[in-house]
Amino acid sequence: MKKSYKYVTLLALALLSLSNANAQISKAEIRATGLTCSMCSNAINKQLKALPEVANVATDLNTNTFTVTLKENNTISPTTFKQSVEKAGFSIGSLVLTSKTSAIKNEKYIVVDAKTIDSEEVTFQVLDKGYVTDKEYKKLSKSLKKLETYLANNEDDFHIKILN
Repeated sequence: MKKSYKYVTLLALALLSLSNANAQISKAEIRATGLTCSMCSNAINKQLKALPEVANVATDLNTNTFTVTLKENNTISPTTFKQSVEKAGFSIGSLVLTSKTSAIKNEKYIVVDAKTIDSEEVTFQVLDKGYVTDKEYKKLSKSLKKLETYLANNEDDFHIKILN
């Protein structure tokens, strides 16, 4: 009977570590496209602030950029940001995330550049369809055509470029 408790405990720990794969994102910079006025910006702002993982949202109306600060130990993924912006009726032109380096070392994040990371925190851009402009996606599709995972458009994989 005691052995079964050990296995259940190990299984629970393994599942917990998998569920926290995205738990290290601390900040997101979202540049939205299609905004024409401050009411448009307000719609996105409301959607982002409604997320329970969000601590603060700062908006720059000149660049249509939303800087989202997240609460610690959140389980948010890039998909959540995309869905929130699309729910407001707009799309993402650029998504730059700041995260603990350990968070990008799981199978969901595929680094497309060979930059080495030597710090605990890393800033990176998501390059998949829906996270960059259509024009940028077409250029990236040509340059990343050797990556089968990029062309597959799998919603569970995130192709990233390290910025720092």
